[in-house]
Amino acid sequence: MGEFAYPGTELELFAEARNWKRYWRDLIAPYLHGSVLEVGAGIGANTAVLVPRHMGAWTCLEPDTALLEQARRRLTAAGIADRCVLESGTVRTLAPTETFESILYLDVLEHIADDRLELADAARHLTGGGRIVVLAPAHQALFTDFDHVIGHQRRYDRRSLAAIAPPELRCERLFYVDSVGMCASLANRMWLHQRMPSRRQIRTWDRVMVPLSRIVDPLLLRRVGKSIVGVWRASVAHTAVKC
Repeated sequence: MGEFAYPGTELELFAEARNWKRYWRDLIAPYLHGSVLEVGAGIGANTAVLVPRHMGAWTCLEPDTALLEQARRRLTAAGIADRCVLESGTVRTLAPTETFESILYLDVLEHIADDRLELADAARHLTGGGRIVVLAPAHQALFTDFDHVIGHQRRYDRRSLAAIAPPELRCERLFYVDSVGMCASLANRMWLHQRMPSRRQIRTWDRVMVPLSRIVDPLLLRRVGKSIVGVWRASVAHTAVKC
């Protein structure tokens, strides 16, 4: 596999969005069981939020070796490096016999050119009853220069995300998150046209808008938001690998 370098520069900036990470962690944690594969683990900022509350094995998969080394340092500093396996590569470089009970894409799928093939490949590494969980930016109408700069190929809605799921998996949940933050994304799309938010803007969103979204999102039945969550499950009889 050739050397891969992630084009974005926003990972450290968004690592400070602690309320946001705790919010989606609380939403997706009930769907993560047993051995977890985190695809595109980046600098380990999301791993550090999830692993302390997860009892099973955790594998961080990341094609950018420089980011993987940052993840190693972050997880070591957090005292959880010994609970994680850090692996350089993609789902296509996994050994056919590597299987997981949960496969996780956190703001990753939108970077991948062939997202349908990506999920199909991932499904081959699911155990029976295993789940694929996706968190991704929502609504193509909100696509901005920021999306372009950090390498997004697209944003999703319920229909477009459902359309790329492997047909052998059953959809368990498909909902939007962060209805209040959607206002900030809309403002950038319509007026600001920023290629990168400032640290002050990230803090305002994380400290003011995200807590409000925690309250408002359930009232709106999670039908509005700037991000989308999808959960798909394999049947118990699902055959993960054909050797």
